[in-house]
Amino acid sequence: MDYYALPIANLIEQLSKLPGIGRKTAQRLSFHILDMDSAEAEELAIAITDAKQKVHYCSICCNLTDEDPCHICRDNRRDKDVICVVEGAKDIIAMEKTREYKGLYHVLHGTISPMENIGPNEISIRELLNRISDDEVKEVILAINPTVEGEATALYIAKLLKPLNVKTTRIAHGIPVGGDLEYFDEITLSRALENRREL
Repeated sequence: MDYYALPIANLIEQLSKLPGIGRKTAQRLSFHILDMDSAEAEELAIAITDAKQKVHYCSICCNLTDEDPCHICRDNRRDKDVICVVEGAKDIIAMEKTREYKGLYHVLHGTISPMENIGPNEISIRELLNRISDDEVKEVILAINPTVEGEATALYIAKLLKPLNVKTTRIAHGIPVGGDLEYFDEITLSRALENRREL
């Protein structure tokens, strides 16, 4: 890092902390940003700051939003008696692209992972249970990524929902274990949603 002026070294360091960005990509992005004119660079900085300051969790479904409740929770055309539980906000986009699902969502923001000291209290399971306490919800679809942690989280949630007399289903397998929902095409997700099964 001694090769770069301190502000450039700092920019490379900060960009390399982003997921999927290695040192060389961070260096390339840094020099691209330095080549931008001042107005473009300022727009980028404002967009990052703006998103960080204005985006928060929806008080109902825990989705990322700039309004509360989010646009999905406010939409009266959505089927209020079905909730699809996903790991992250980006998974909602993947599900919406299928155009098959018309219910509501709940975002966990992670999975139970003892290896990383993430227990049930570190993700939004409590908020999900609070939503189900009213009699309107008839089915909960667990669309959690089919990883070891995802499977453990799905089973844990299913166990909690059992006494509440809510139909609990899991999206069908066919999505390989270790895969992330955001990377699958609409057809694969549509079929997985159609072939969900009760736990």
